[in-house]
Amino acid sequence: MPLSWRRRLAVLGALCAPAAAIALGVLLATGGGSVSTAQGAAPVTPVAAPLHRAAVGRAPALPPLRPLSTVPKWLAPGGRLTVTGFAAPRARVTLLVAGRRVAAAAAGPRGRFVLAGRAPLQAGRFSVAVAQLGRHVTVHGAPLVVRPLSLVAVGDVTFGDGVGWRIAHTSVRYPWLDVAPTLRAADITTANLEGAVTDRGAAEPEKLFTFRGPAASARAAVRFAGIDLFTLANNHSRDYGAQGLLDTISAVHAAGGRTIGAGRDLDAARSPAIIERGGLRIAFLAYNDVPPWNFTAQAGYPGTAPAVPADIDRDVRAARRRADLVVVWFHWGYELQLEQNGRQEELARAAFAAGAKLVLGAHAHVLLPVEEPAPRSLIAWSLGNFVFVPRSAETSRTGILRVALDARGVSGHRLLPVRITAEQPRLERP
Repeated sequence: MPLSWRRRLAVLGALCAPAAAIALGVLLATGGGSVSTAQGAAPVTPVAAPLHRAAVGRAPALPPLRPLSTVPKWLAPGGRLTVTGFAAPRARVTLLVAGRRVAAAAAGPRGRFVLAGRAPLQAGRFSVAVAQLGRHVTVHGAPLVVRPLSLVAVGDVTFGDGVGWRIAHTSVRYPWLDVAPTLRAADITTANLEGAVTDRGAAEPEKLFTFRGPAASARAAVRFAGIDLFTLANNHSRDYGAQGLLDTISAVHAAGGRTIGAGRDLDAARSPAIIERGGLRIAFLAYNDVPPWNFTAQAGYPGTAPAVPADIDRDVRAARRRADLVVVWFHWGYELQLEQNGRQEELARAAFAAGAKLVLGAHAHVLLPVEEPAPRSLIAWSLGNFVFVPRSAETSRTGILRVALDARGVSGHRLLPVRITAEQPRLERP
């Protein structure tokens, strides 16, 4: 008998159910998403696709920690230590010396870092490393050697008078033959240069002694003897006029040396020379307190820096802002005096009060005491002659002052005895 329409629908549903079930299984197996079920039936959750094997259990790789700097050959105690390199971008990088943090900074967006710290204040050999996110890398060239900076100072030097005659009959190296190794061994060597280095200009009238020598003498002093810096603040710097002074400055600079205490005008004469050694910046200033007073620099007038306490105070304080230590030379007192006077004490107080740590004196042509006016400070009231014609047994006795420096000032000193023989300073050996 023919089927009713309700019966026909039921038969059709029964025939289509297996196909629907098969389609649902295929859909779930291929991750096609969730499927709604009939009311009351358990929901069916699709199976997630498996994760890529490399992403399971592995943190993202960090860029390598790579210092580019090399540890310097040595640093003075408290000297500047700078290390650069690359690390993870924007992460904090630390500089470690002997395991102790001395600097820290965040790396830049591309990982570049600059770490600026200080060496330990005691001498020794120290490890140097950079650290970031638990990683430590030793800086190239470690360990770091820390030792005091050695400064050597000597007294009056001239290339004229009898020294000029001796040089003309021997060589420009003659005055330095015995002491050059000692002077060159220092990190910084300084002296008082009296007279002009020139073959131009006319001698200052009405002056009893005028000194000058050839430029070759300046080259020998700088390149052979190792003189790094000459003070020109004295009563012989204009022996051959403004031309002689300017030629002297040019000759020393051309040889590779530095000058202080005189210049083409007052500002130049009062300007410091700054020398960096062992991570320390040492500023040098010099002043003259001896006539003739027409040697004094003015605006537009070449000459020497006058020893005015207020100026010394300003200059030393300004230099202290640019340097770690300040050294001041004075040309002061009287020839052949056996002890300092009140004027010298006044000038020394001005220098020390402003922050200088070492004061050096000249002009007496004899040695005067070396004293420690305060901890970490030193004064040599007069260093006597050095490359000079001695007029007596007393003026032939001199010395080489060796000073140990660190970031806090003077850490030690020694005066090596020297005797001048035939215009040549010679160390007195046991």
